[in-house]
Amino acid sequence: MSEKQLTIPVTGMHCANCSSTIERNLKKMDGVADTVVNYATEKATITFDPTALNMDAIIHKIEDVGYGVATAKIELPITGMTCANCAATVERTLNKKVPGVKAAVVNYATEKATVEYIPGLVSRADMVAAIERAGYGVVEAAEGDLEDAEQAARDAEIADQTRKFWVGVAFALPLFLLSMARDFGILGAWSHAPWVNWVMFALATPVQFYVAWDYYVGSYHALRNGSANMDVLVAMGSSVAYVYSIVVTIMLTFGSLAAGEHVY
Repeated sequence: MSEKQLTIPVTGMHCANCSSTIERNLKKMDGVADTVVNYATEKATITFDPTALNMDAIIHKIEDVGYGVATAKIELPITGMTCANCAATVERTLNKKVPGVKAAVVNYATEKATVEYIPGLVSRADMVAAIERAGYGVVEAAEGDLEDAEQAARDAEIADQTRKFWVGVAFALPLFLLSMARDFGILGAWSHAPWVNWVMFALATPVQFYVAWDYYVGSYHALRNGSANMDVLVAMGSSVAYVYSIVVTIMLTFGSLAAGEHVY
């Protein structure tokens, strides 16, 4: 068996358990000889039999487990195309003959190829070489035009997490202060009115379903693949508290103390 090795940049890992989950699931695939997922470098190195498995199947498995593969997009100005069939030929070449390309679309009218690819598995030079072998050309990129695509993907992930952090602070901090001040008797009797619980509900909901949405996605994928991780624990615990608090709030609104008075 002639084995092949791939090193794929992985996104969405939050702890060492995440890397173990990916590693365990990849090793279950037929044709995979060995897998090492490094949480520190955020990369998965897979040794596999290319006759039994291809790169697309490996990427699909990583995504199926609940994580992502860092991708980037690049535009290539194509020369030598004389008809729509030429564009179809270039598109087919990029999609079928260049490992590391996830999707390529060639527009004959604009004479450009838009390529989504995996940094580290394929370079601009690889794409240009494949296009030239097909009989067409690519306008050379000006120096400085190309960015570190993998770093750009990491930066986008960090930006998303930073945005969620600040949204969480904006909603969770006043919720925490209001809840604790009420529980410790700092606020007056007005703070026990049912409408205050609805204010807390309004503050908690964006945190539960926007800031913490990644936990729900991660737990869904973990359970679907027959395992449980921290995502499952966080999603389960917070959901129980959230739903129970809604029940208490509704019952208090209608004057019932059957479910108690305390919300979480």
